[in-house]
Amino acid sequence: MEEVSTMPDPMVPPTPPVSLEALLARADLGLRRIAGPDDPGTVVHGAHTSEMADPYPYLLGGELLLSAGVHIPEGAGAGYFDAYVSRIVAAGGAALGFGLAPVHKAVPAALVEACEMHGLPLLEVPPRTTFSGVARAVWQLMAQARTAELRRVTEAQQSLATAAARPDPLRPVLHQLAQRIGGWAVLFAPDTTELATAGTTPPPEARQSLTNLAEVVRPHDVSAGSRTAAPAAGSRAAGAARVGAAAPGKHRQAEPTPGEHRQAAPTPTTASDTVNGTHLAAYALGTGTGTGTGTNTGFVLGIASPHRTPGDHTIASVAAALLSLLTGRRQTGTATAHASALVRLLLGAPPEDVTPLLGGERWHVVHARPDGRTAPDPLAASALGTALGSALVDPAGEVVRVLVPADRPVEPLPGWTLGVSTAASPPDWADADTRAARALARARATRVPLLRHGDRPALADLVPPHDADAHARSLLAPIAAAPALTDTLRTWLSLHGSWDRTAVALSVHRNTVRQRIARCAALLEADLDDPDVRMELWFALRRT
Repeated sequence: MEEVSTMPDPMVPPTPPVSLEALLARADLGLRRIAGPDDPGTVVHGAHTSEMADPYPYLLGGELLLSAGVHIPEGAGAGYFDAYVSRIVAAGGAALGFGLAPVHKAVPAALVEACEMHGLPLLEVPPRTTFSGVARAVWQLMAQARTAELRRVTEAQQSLATAAARPDPLRPVLHQLAQRIGGWAVLFAPDTTELATAGTTPPPEARQSLTNLAEVVRPHDVSAGSRTAAPAAGSRAAGAARVGAAAPGKHRQAEPTPGEHRQAAPTPTTASDTVNGTHLAAYALGTGTGTGTGTNTGFVLGIASPHRTPGDHTIASVAAALLSLLTGRRQTGTATAHASALVRLLLGAPPEDVTPLLGGERWHVVHARPDGRTAPDPLAASALGTALGSALVDPAGEVVRVLVPADRPVEPLPGWTLGVSTAASPPDWADADTRAARALARARATRVPLLRHGDRPALADLVPPHDADAHARSLLAPIAAAPALTDTLRTWLSLHGSWDRTAVALSVHRNTVRQRIARCAALLEADLDDPDVRMELWFALRRT
Protein backbone atom coordinates (compact mmCIF):
# COMPACT_ATOMS: atom_id res chain seq x y z
CA MET A 1 0.00 0.00 0.00
CA GLU A 2 1.40 3.37 -0.99
CA GLU A 3 2.13 5.73 1.89
CA VAL A 4 0.21 9.00 1.81
CA SER A 5 2.00 11.91 3.46
CA THR A 6 0.02 14.31 5.65
CA MET A 7 2.66 17.04 5.27
CA PRO A 8 1.42 20.33 3.74
CA ASP A 9 2.44 21.27 0.23
CA PRO A 10 6.03 22.55 0.03
CA MET A 11 6.26 26.32 0.35
CA VAL A 12 9.15 28.39 -0.92
CA PRO A 13 10.45 30.70 1.84
CA PRO A 14 10.02 34.46 1.21
CA THR A 15 13.71 35.08 0.59
CA PRO A 16 15.45 36.41 -2.53
CA PRO A 17 16.46 33.44 -4.67
CA VAL A 18 20.06 32.67 -5.57
CA SER A 19 20.96 31.29 -8.98
CA LEU A 20 22.54 27.85 -8.80
CA GLU A 21 24.85 29.00 -11.60
CA ALA A 22 26.09 31.86 -9.37
CA LEU A 23 26.88 29.36 -6.62
CA LEU A 24 28.75 27.09 -9.04
CA ALA A 25 30.71 30.10 -10.29
CA ARG A 26 32.21 30.70 -6.83
CA ALA A 27 35.84 29.58 -7.28
CA ASP A 28 36.38 29.49 -3.50
CA LEU A 29 33.79 26.72 -3.16
CA GLY A 30 34.89 24.46 -6.02
CA LEU A 31 31.43 22.95 -6.49
CA ARG A 32 30.86 20.76 -9.55
CA ARG A 33 27.57 19.65 -11.13
CA ILE A 34 27.74 15.93 -11.87
CA ALA A 35 24.07 15.10 -12.53
CA GLY A 36 20.69 16.66 -13.16
CA PRO A 37 19.53 19.27 -15.65
CA ASP A 38 21.84 22.12 -16.64
CA ASP A 39 19.11 24.77 -16.30
CA PRO A 40 20.31 28.38 -15.85
CA GLY A 41 16.91 29.20 -14.29
CA THR A 42 17.43 26.91 -11.28
CA VAL A 43 17.47 28.90 -8.03
CA VAL A 44 17.88 28.06 -4.34
CA HIS A 45 16.27 29.77 -1.36
CA GLY A 46 18.63 28.50 1.31
CA ALA A 47 21.06 25.76 2.32
CA HIS A 48 20.16 22.98 4.77
CA THR A 49 22.37 20.18 6.11
CA SER A 50 20.72 16.87 6.97
CA GLU A 51 21.87 13.27 7.36
CA MET A 52 18.33 11.91 7.64
CA ALA A 53 17.40 9.03 5.36
CA ASP A 54 14.11 10.86 4.72
CA PRO A 55 14.71 14.65 4.74
CA TYR A 56 11.17 15.44 3.51
CA PRO A 57 9.72 16.56 6.88
CA TYR A 58 12.57 19.02 7.40
CA LEU A 59 12.45 20.86 4.08
CA LEU A 60 10.35 23.92 3.21
CA GLY A 61 11.12 23.82 -0.50
CA GLY A 62 13.76 25.53 -2.62
CA GLU A 63 16.75 24.42 -0.50
CA LEU A 64 20.18 23.19 -1.49
CA LEU A 65 20.30 20.04 0.67
CA LEU A 66 23.82 19.20 1.88
CA SER A 67 24.78 15.67 2.97
CA ALA A 68 27.97 13.70 3.53
CA GLY A 69 26.13 10.40 3.07
CA VAL A 70 26.25 9.35 6.75
CA HIS A 71 22.68 8.04 6.42
CA ILE A 72 23.55 5.65 3.56
CA PRO A 73 23.55 2.06 4.88
CA GLU A 74 26.32 -0.30 3.87
CA GLY A 75 25.47 -2.07 0.64
CA ALA A 76 22.64 0.30 -0.25
CA GLY A 77 21.28 -0.36 -3.70
CA ALA A 78 19.49 1.62 -6.39
CA GLY A 79 16.15 1.32 -4.54
CA TYR A 80 17.47 3.22 -1.51
CA PHE A 81 18.84 6.08 -3.57
CA ASP A 82 15.70 6.26 -5.73
CA ALA A 83 13.51 6.63 -2.63
CA TYR A 84 15.91 9.17 -1.08
CA VAL A 85 16.04 11.42 -4.16
CA SER A 86 12.30 11.13 -4.85
CA ARG A 87 11.53 12.40 -1.34
CA ILE A 88 13.83 15.41 -1.85
CA VAL A 89 12.06 16.22 -5.11
CA ALA A 90 8.63 15.74 -3.47
CA ALA A 91 9.61 18.24 -0.75
CA GLY A 92 10.55 20.80 -3.38
CA GLY A 93 14.31 20.62 -2.89
CA ALA A 94 16.20 22.63 -5.48
CA ALA A 95 19.47 20.67 -5.53
CA LEU A 96 21.56 18.15 -3.58
CA GLY A 97 25.15 18.79 -2.54
CA PHE A 98 27.16 15.66 -1.66
CA GLY A 99 30.32 16.15 0.38
CA LEU A 100 33.39 14.01 -0.22
CA ALA A 101 35.38 12.67 2.76
CA PRO A 102 35.49 11.54 5.43
CA VAL A 103 32.59 9.08 4.82
CA HIS A 104 32.71 8.66 1.05
CA LYS A 105 35.67 9.18 -1.24
CA ALA A 106 33.39 9.48 -4.30
CA VAL A 107 29.75 10.17 -4.98
CA PRO A 108 27.88 6.82 -5.18
CA ALA A 109 27.09 5.95 -8.80
CA ALA A 110 23.53 4.92 -7.83
CA LEU A 111 22.93 8.40 -6.37
CA VAL A 112 24.13 10.00 -9.60
CA GLU A 113 21.73 7.81 -11.60
CA ALA A 114 18.79 8.59 -9.28
CA CYS A 115 19.38 12.35 -9.51
CA GLU A 116 19.63 12.14 -13.26
CA MET A 117 16.40 10.14 -13.45
CA HIS A 118 14.41 12.48 -11.16
CA GLY A 119 15.87 15.69 -12.63
CA LEU A 120 17.51 16.85 -9.39
CA PRO A 121 20.78 18.80 -9.79
CA LEU A 122 23.58 16.99 -7.93
CA LEU A 123 26.66 18.94 -6.83
CA GLU A 124 29.94 17.45 -5.73
CA VAL A 125 31.35 19.28 -2.71
CA PRO A 126 35.16 18.86 -2.48
CA PRO A 127 36.81 17.86 0.83
CA ARG A 128 38.29 21.34 1.37
CA THR A 129 34.85 23.01 1.27
CA THR A 130 32.76 22.91 4.46
CA PHE A 131 28.98 22.83 4.45
CA SER A 132 28.94 25.96 6.60
CA GLY A 133 31.04 27.66 3.91
CA VAL A 134 28.48 26.71 1.27
CA ALA A 135 25.63 28.00 3.46
CA ARG A 136 27.50 31.24 4.10
CA ALA A 137 28.05 31.72 0.36
CA VAL A 138 24.31 31.24 -0.24
CA TRP A 139 23.45 33.91 2.33
CA GLN A 140 26.08 36.27 0.92
CA LEU A 141 24.57 35.93 -2.54
CA MET A 142 21.11 36.48 -1.04
CA ALA A 143 22.29 39.65 0.68
CA GLN A 144 23.74 40.90 -2.60
CA ALA A 145 20.45 40.12 -4.37
CA ARG A 146 18.46 41.88 -1.63
CA THR A 147 20.68 44.96 -1.82
CA ALA A 148 20.40 45.05 -5.60
CA GLU A 149 16.61 44.70 -5.39
CA LEU A 150 16.32 47.48 -2.79
CA ARG A 151 18.49 49.73 -4.95
CA ARG A 152 16.30 48.93 -7.95
CA VAL A 153 13.11 49.73 -6.02
CA THR A 154 14.57 52.96 -4.62
CA GLU A 155 15.66 54.16 -8.05
CA ALA A 156 12.24 53.28 -9.45
CA GLN A 157 10.49 55.24 -6.69
CA GLN A 158 12.62 58.30 -7.45
CA SER A 159 11.99 58.10 -11.18
CA LEU A 160 8.24 57.63 -10.66
CA ALA A 161 8.09 60.61 -8.29
CA THR A 162 9.98 62.74 -10.82
CA ALA A 163 7.61 61.67 -13.59
CA ALA A 164 4.60 62.51 -11.40
CA ALA A 165 5.89 66.08 -11.01
CA ARG A 166 5.74 66.76 -14.76
CA PRO A 167 2.98 69.00 -16.18
CA ASP A 168 1.17 66.07 -17.88
CA PRO A 169 2.23 63.26 -15.56
CA LEU A 170 0.03 60.25 -16.44
CA ARG A 171 1.98 59.02 -19.47
CA PRO A 172 5.44 59.70 -17.95
CA VAL A 173 4.48 57.67 -14.84
CA LEU A 174 3.24 54.78 -16.98
CA HIS A 175 6.37 54.97 -19.14
CA GLN A 176 8.66 54.77 -16.10
CA LEU A 177 6.63 51.90 -14.63
CA ALA A 178 6.73 49.91 -17.88
CA GLN A 179 10.47 50.51 -18.17
CA ARG A 180 11.15 49.43 -14.57
CA ILE A 181 9.15 46.19 -14.78
CA GLY A 182 10.26 45.42 -18.33
CA GLY A 183 6.70 45.06 -19.61
CA TRP A 184 3.49 46.97 -20.31
CA ALA A 185 1.51 49.45 -18.17
CA VAL A 186 -2.00 50.69 -18.85
CA LEU A 187 -4.37 53.09 -17.10
CA PHE A 188 -7.99 51.99 -17.43
CA ALA A 189 -10.77 54.58 -17.25
CA PRO A 190 -13.79 53.80 -15.02
CA ASP A 191 -15.47 52.11 -18.02
CA THR A 192 -12.30 49.95 -18.50
CA THR A 193 -11.31 51.62 -21.77
CA GLU A 194 -7.56 52.11 -22.10
CA LEU A 195 -6.92 55.73 -21.20
CA ALA A 196 -3.11 55.61 -21.61
CA THR A 197 -0.49 52.90 -22.21
CA ALA A 198 3.28 52.51 -22.26
CA GLY A 199 5.78 49.74 -22.92
CA THR A 200 5.68 46.53 -24.93
CA THR A 201 2.11 45.48 -25.71
CA PRO A 202 1.34 41.91 -24.55
CA PRO A 203 -0.37 39.27 -26.75
CA PRO A 204 -4.11 39.81 -27.39
CA GLU A 205 -5.24 37.07 -24.99
CA ALA A 206 -3.15 38.51 -22.14
CA ARG A 207 -4.39 42.01 -22.94
CA GLN A 208 -8.03 40.84 -22.77
CA SER A 209 -7.40 39.00 -19.50
CA LEU A 210 -5.92 42.16 -18.02
CA THR A 211 -9.06 44.07 -19.02
CA ASN A 212 -11.10 41.37 -17.26
CA LEU A 213 -9.04 41.87 -14.11
CA ALA A 214 -9.70 45.60 -14.31
CA GLU A 215 -13.43 44.79 -14.35
CA VAL A 216 -13.03 42.71 -11.20
CA VAL A 217 -11.38 45.43 -9.10
CA ARG A 218 -13.37 48.47 -10.26
CA PRO A 219 -16.68 49.40 -8.51
CA HIS A 220 -19.96 48.39 -10.17
CA ASP A 221 -23.13 50.45 -9.67
CA VAL A 222 -26.35 48.44 -9.46
CA SER A 223 -28.89 50.56 -7.62
CA ALA A 224 -29.37 53.81 -5.77
CA GLY A 225 -29.05 52.02 -2.47
CA SER A 226 -25.75 50.29 -3.19
CA ARG A 227 -22.55 51.92 -4.36
CA THR A 228 -20.92 48.73 -5.66
CA ALA A 229 -21.97 45.19 -6.38
CA ALA A 230 -20.96 42.19 -8.41
CA PRO A 231 -20.89 42.42 -12.22
CA ALA A 232 -23.91 41.10 -14.03
CA ALA A 233 -23.89 37.63 -15.53
CA GLY A 234 -22.41 37.60 -18.99
CA SER A 235 -20.28 40.71 -18.47
CA ARG A 236 -16.53 40.72 -18.91
CA ALA A 237 -16.13 41.01 -15.14
CA ALA A 238 -18.28 37.94 -14.59
CA GLY A 239 -16.11 36.09 -17.07
CA ALA A 240 -13.01 37.17 -15.19
CA ALA A 241 -14.57 35.92 -11.96
CA ARG A 242 -15.18 32.52 -13.53
CA VAL A 243 -11.63 32.37 -14.84
CA GLY A 244 -10.49 33.24 -11.33
CA ALA A 245 -11.85 29.94 -10.06
CA ALA A 246 -9.19 28.19 -12.12
CA ALA A 247 -6.44 30.73 -11.57
CA PRO A 248 -4.89 30.41 -8.09
CA GLY A 249 -4.37 33.66 -6.26
CA LYS A 250 -6.87 35.74 -8.25
CA HIS A 251 -9.75 37.45 -6.46
CA ARG A 252 -13.19 36.24 -7.40
CA GLN A 253 -16.51 38.02 -7.22
CA ALA A 254 -19.89 36.31 -6.91
CA GLU A 255 -22.64 36.84 -9.47
CA PRO A 256 -26.04 38.06 -8.21
CA THR A 257 -29.25 36.16 -8.82
CA PRO A 258 -31.03 37.55 -11.92
CA GLY A 259 -33.39 40.34 -10.96
CA GLU A 260 -31.95 40.60 -7.45
CA HIS A 261 -30.38 43.83 -6.21
CA ARG A 262 -28.16 43.29 -3.22
CA GLN A 263 -24.95 44.74 -1.89
CA ALA A 264 -22.00 42.52 -2.63
CA ALA A 265 -18.92 41.91 -0.55
CA PRO A 266 -16.28 44.66 -0.73
CA THR A 267 -14.71 44.94 -4.15
CA PRO A 268 -11.11 43.64 -4.16
CA THR A 269 -8.43 46.26 -4.68
CA THR A 270 -5.95 44.00 -6.52
CA ALA A 271 -6.15 40.97 -8.77
CA SER A 272 -3.52 38.91 -10.59
CA ASP A 273 -3.29 36.14 -13.16
CA THR A 274 -0.82 34.45 -15.50
CA VAL A 275 -1.66 33.83 -19.16
CA ASN A 276 0.78 31.85 -21.33
CA GLY A 277 3.78 32.98 -19.28
CA THR A 278 2.72 36.65 -19.09
CA HIS A 279 2.15 37.85 -15.54
CA LEU A 280 -0.79 40.21 -15.11
CA ALA A 281 -1.87 42.42 -12.20
CA ALA A 282 -4.55 45.07 -11.70
CA TYR A 283 -4.61 47.74 -8.97
CA ALA A 284 -7.75 49.74 -8.15
CA LEU A 285 -6.97 53.43 -7.77
CA GLY A 286 -8.61 55.67 -5.19
CA THR A 287 -8.08 58.76 -3.05
CA GLY A 288 -7.22 56.52 -0.10
CA THR A 289 -5.20 53.77 -1.80
CA GLY A 290 -3.22 51.90 0.82
CA THR A 291 -4.98 53.54 3.77
CA GLY A 292 -8.15 51.52 3.91
CA THR A 293 -10.21 54.69 4.29
CA GLY A 294 -10.45 56.01 0.75
CA THR A 295 -12.91 55.44 -2.05
CA ASN A 296 -12.40 53.59 -5.31
CA THR A 297 -12.57 56.17 -8.10
CA GLY A 298 -13.01 53.55 -10.84
CA PHE A 299 -9.58 54.07 -12.43
CA VAL A 300 -7.45 50.93 -12.57
CA LEU A 301 -3.72 50.42 -13.16
CA GLY A 302 -2.84 47.29 -15.11
CA ILE A 303 0.58 45.77 -15.73
CA ALA A 304 1.79 42.86 -17.84
CA SER A 305 5.34 41.51 -17.67
CA PRO A 306 7.24 38.37 -18.69
CA HIS A 307 8.49 37.90 -15.13
CA ARG A 308 7.33 38.66 -11.60
CA THR A 309 9.47 39.59 -8.58
CA PRO A 310 8.61 41.05 -5.14
CA GLY A 311 10.28 44.25 -6.28
CA ASP A 312 7.89 44.54 -9.23
CA HIS A 313 4.91 44.50 -6.88
CA THR A 314 6.47 47.21 -4.70
CA ILE A 315 7.22 49.40 -7.72
CA ALA A 316 3.69 48.91 -9.09
CA SER A 317 2.22 49.82 -5.67
CA VAL A 318 4.18 53.09 -5.65
CA ALA A 319 2.93 53.87 -9.15
CA ALA A 320 -0.64 53.05 -8.06
CA ALA A 321 -0.36 55.47 -5.12
CA LEU A 322 0.91 58.24 -7.38
CA LEU A 323 -1.72 57.60 -10.03
CA SER A 324 -4.40 57.61 -7.33
CA LEU A 325 -3.41 61.15 -6.44
CA LEU A 326 -3.21 62.21 -10.07
CA THR A 327 -6.53 60.67 -11.11
CA GLY A 328 -8.22 62.03 -7.98
CA ARG A 329 -7.15 65.54 -8.94
CA ARG A 330 -8.17 64.83 -12.54
CA GLN A 331 -11.70 64.05 -11.37
CA THR A 332 -12.22 66.80 -8.81
CA GLY A 333 -10.25 69.65 -10.31
CA THR A 334 -8.88 70.53 -6.86
CA ALA A 335 -5.37 70.98 -8.24
CA THR A 336 -6.53 73.93 -10.37
CA ALA A 337 -8.38 75.51 -7.44
CA HIS A 338 -5.37 75.14 -5.15
CA ALA A 339 -3.06 76.62 -7.78
CA SER A 340 -5.41 79.61 -8.15
CA ALA A 341 -5.45 80.12 -4.39
CA LEU A 342 -1.64 80.06 -4.26
CA VAL A 343 -1.30 82.57 -7.09
CA ARG A 344 -3.77 84.96 -5.45
CA LEU A 345 -1.92 84.72 -2.13
CA LEU A 346 1.39 85.47 -3.84
CA LEU A 347 -0.20 88.46 -5.56
CA GLY A 348 -1.33 89.92 -2.25
CA ALA A 349 -4.87 88.64 -1.69
CA PRO A 350 -5.73 88.12 2.02
CA PRO A 351 -6.10 84.47 3.10
CA GLU A 352 -9.81 84.84 3.91
CA ASP A 353 -10.48 85.80 0.27
CA VAL A 354 -8.92 82.64 -1.18
CA THR A 355 -10.14 80.01 1.31
CA PRO A 356 -13.36 79.36 -0.67
CA LEU A 357 -11.10 77.99 -3.44
CA LEU A 358 -9.58 75.58 -0.93
CA GLY A 359 -12.91 74.05 0.02
CA GLY A 360 -13.76 75.45 3.45
CA GLU A 361 -13.83 78.44 5.78
CA ARG A 362 -12.40 76.81 8.92
CA TRP A 363 -9.50 74.38 9.04
CA HIS A 364 -7.52 72.20 11.41
CA VAL A 365 -3.74 72.48 11.33
CA VAL A 366 -2.20 69.02 11.75
CA HIS A 367 1.45 68.45 12.66
CA ALA A 368 2.57 64.89 11.96
CA ARG A 369 5.80 63.05 12.61
CA PRO A 370 6.62 59.47 11.54
CA ASP A 371 7.22 57.00 14.34
CA GLY A 372 10.60 55.99 12.89
CA ARG A 373 13.77 58.00 13.16
CA THR A 374 13.98 58.97 9.50
CA ALA A 375 12.46 62.17 8.14
CA PRO A 376 9.43 61.64 5.87
CA ASP A 377 10.09 61.78 2.14
CA PRO A 378 7.76 63.69 -0.23
CA LEU A 379 5.93 60.50 -1.20
CA ALA A 380 5.18 59.64 2.44
CA ALA A 381 4.05 63.22 3.08
CA SER A 382 1.75 63.09 0.06
CA ALA A 383 0.31 59.76 1.22
CA LEU A 384 -0.32 61.30 4.65
CA GLY A 385 -2.23 64.18 3.06
CA THR A 386 -4.29 61.69 1.04
CA ALA A 387 -5.14 59.72 4.19
CA LEU A 388 -6.24 62.92 5.93
CA GLY A 389 -8.27 63.99 2.92
CA SER A 390 -6.26 67.08 1.99
CA ALA A 391 -3.78 68.00 -0.73
CA LEU A 392 -2.47 70.98 1.29
CA VAL A 393 0.68 69.35 2.62
CA ASP A 394 3.97 70.92 3.73
CA PRO A 395 6.80 68.45 4.44
CA ALA A 396 8.89 70.72 6.67
CA GLY A 397 11.89 68.66 7.78
CA GLU A 398 11.02 66.02 10.36
CA VAL A 399 7.45 67.29 10.72
CA VAL A 400 4.74 67.30 8.05
CA ARG A 401 2.10 70.05 8.30
CA VAL A 402 -1.33 69.54 6.75
CA LEU A 403 -4.32 71.87 6.46
CA VAL A 404 -7.49 69.78 6.86
CA PRO A 405 -11.03 71.16 6.40
CA ALA A 406 -12.87 71.34 9.72
CA ASP A 407 -15.68 69.08 8.45
CA ARG A 408 -13.27 66.17 7.90
CA PRO A 409 -12.49 64.13 11.03
CA VAL A 410 -8.81 63.63 11.86
CA GLU A 411 -8.24 60.13 13.20
CA PRO A 412 -5.04 58.30 14.29
CA LEU A 413 -2.97 56.85 11.45
CA PRO A 414 -0.63 53.85 11.78
CA GLY A 415 3.03 54.87 11.73
CA TRP A 416 2.38 58.55 12.55
CA THR A 417 2.06 60.71 15.66
CA LEU A 418 -0.35 63.61 15.15
CA GLY A 419 -0.96 66.93 16.87
CA VAL A 420 -4.21 68.66 15.87
CA SER A 421 -5.22 72.26 16.44
CA THR A 422 -8.73 73.51 17.04
CA ALA A 423 -10.67 74.62 13.95
CA ALA A 424 -9.45 78.06 12.88
CA SER A 425 -10.28 80.62 10.22
CA PRO A 426 -7.47 82.06 8.03
CA PRO A 427 -6.55 85.00 10.30
CA ASP A 428 -5.94 82.52 13.15
CA TRP A 429 -3.94 79.96 11.16
CA ALA A 430 -0.61 81.10 12.63
CA ASP A 431 -1.88 80.55 16.18
CA ALA A 432 -3.40 77.22 15.15
CA ASP A 433 -0.03 76.19 13.74
CA THR A 434 1.61 76.88 17.11
CA ARG A 435 -1.09 74.91 18.95
CA ALA A 436 -0.69 71.95 16.61
CA ALA A 437 3.08 71.96 17.22
CA ARG A 438 2.53 71.94 20.99
CA ALA A 439 -0.05 69.16 20.68
CA LEU A 440 2.41 67.06 18.65
CA ALA A 441 5.17 67.57 21.23
CA ARG A 442 2.85 66.48 24.02
CA ALA A 443 1.60 63.50 22.00
CA ARG A 444 5.17 62.29 21.45
CA ALA A 445 6.03 62.80 25.10
CA THR A 446 3.00 60.88 26.33
CA ARG A 447 3.33 58.27 23.56
CA VAL A 448 -0.20 58.63 22.19
CA PRO A 449 -0.89 58.47 18.43
CA LEU A 450 -3.00 61.64 18.34
CA LEU A 451 -3.57 64.60 20.63
CA ARG A 452 -5.93 67.52 20.04
CA HIS A 453 -5.36 70.99 21.43
CA GLY A 454 -8.11 71.79 23.92
CA ASP A 455 -10.64 74.46 23.03
CA ARG A 456 -12.82 74.68 26.15
CA PRO A 457 -13.07 78.04 28.03
CA ALA A 458 -10.38 78.61 30.67
CA LEU A 459 -10.07 80.82 33.75
CA ALA A 460 -7.62 82.97 31.78
CA ASP A 461 -10.54 84.07 29.63
CA LEU A 462 -11.99 85.91 32.66
CA VAL A 463 -9.02 88.31 32.73
CA PRO A 464 -9.01 91.16 30.18
CA PRO A 465 -6.51 90.26 27.43
CA HIS A 466 -4.58 93.54 27.82
CA ASP A 467 -4.04 92.98 31.54
CA ALA A 468 -3.20 89.31 31.04
CA ASP A 469 -0.58 90.12 28.40
CA ALA A 470 1.01 92.82 30.55
CA HIS A 471 1.20 90.44 33.52
CA ALA A 472 2.72 87.69 31.37
CA ARG A 473 5.40 90.01 29.95
CA SER A 474 6.34 91.24 33.41
CA LEU A 475 6.47 87.79 35.01
CA LEU A 476 8.44 86.15 32.20
CA ALA A 477 10.77 89.08 31.45
CA PRO A 478 13.84 87.43 33.07
CA ILE A 479 13.71 84.51 30.59
CA ALA A 480 12.06 86.22 27.60
CA ALA A 481 15.38 86.65 25.78
CA ALA A 482 16.04 82.88 25.89
CA PRO A 483 13.41 81.02 23.80
CA ALA A 484 14.93 77.65 24.76
CA LEU A 485 14.21 78.36 28.42
CA THR A 486 10.66 79.52 27.71
CA ASP A 487 9.85 76.48 25.55
CA THR A 488 11.40 74.09 28.06
CA LEU A 489 9.46 75.61 30.96
CA ARG A 490 6.20 75.48 29.00
CA THR A 491 6.70 71.84 28.00
CA TRP A 492 7.88 70.82 31.47
CA LEU A 493 4.82 72.37 33.13
CA SER A 494 2.44 70.85 30.56
CA LEU A 495 3.90 67.41 31.34
CA HIS A 496 3.56 67.81 35.11
CA GLY A 497 7.27 68.23 35.72
CA SER A 498 8.35 64.99 34.04
CA TRP A 499 12.02 65.17 33.07
CA ASP A 500 11.91 62.17 30.73
CA ARG A 501 8.76 63.17 28.84
CA THR A 502 10.00 66.72 28.45
CA ALA A 503 13.29 65.43 27.05
CA VAL A 504 11.38 63.32 24.51
CA ALA A 505 9.12 66.20 23.51
CA LEU A 506 12.07 68.58 22.98
CA SER A 507 14.46 65.93 21.57
CA VAL A 508 17.13 66.78 24.16
CA HIS A 509 18.83 64.91 26.99
CA ARG A 510 17.05 64.81 30.34
CA ASN A 511 20.06 66.48 31.98
CA THR A 512 19.61 69.40 29.59
CA VAL A 513 16.02 69.72 30.78
CA ARG A 514 17.14 69.74 34.42
CA GLN A 515 19.74 72.43 33.73
CA ARG A 516 17.27 74.64 31.89
CA ILE A 517 14.57 74.34 34.57
CA ALA A 518 17.13 75.14 37.27
CA ARG A 519 18.18 78.18 35.26
CA CYS A 520 14.52 79.29 34.93
CA ALA A 521 14.03 78.96 38.69
CA ALA A 522 17.13 81.07 39.35
CA LEU A 523 16.26 83.82 36.87
CA LEU A 524 12.61 83.97 37.94
CA GLU A 525 13.55 83.74 41.63
CA ALA A 526 10.69 81.28 42.02
CA ASP A 527 10.11 77.97 43.77
CA LEU A 528 8.97 75.72 40.91
CA ASP A 529 7.88 73.04 43.37
CA ASP A 530 5.13 75.37 44.59
CA PRO A 531 1.85 74.58 42.74
CA ASP A 532 0.71 78.20 43.03
CA VAL A 533 3.89 79.36 41.30
CA ARG A 534 3.47 76.75 38.60
CA MET A 535 -0.14 77.82 38.02
CA GLU A 536 0.81 81.47 37.69
CA LEU A 537 3.65 80.71 35.30
CA TRP A 538 1.40 78.47 33.21
CA PHE A 539 -1.16 81.28 33.01
CA ALA A 540 1.57 83.63 31.75
CA LEU A 541 3.04 81.14 29.28
CA ARG A 542 -0.36 80.62 27.65
CA ARG A 543 -0.31 84.32 26.71
CA THR A 544 2.99 83.98 24.79
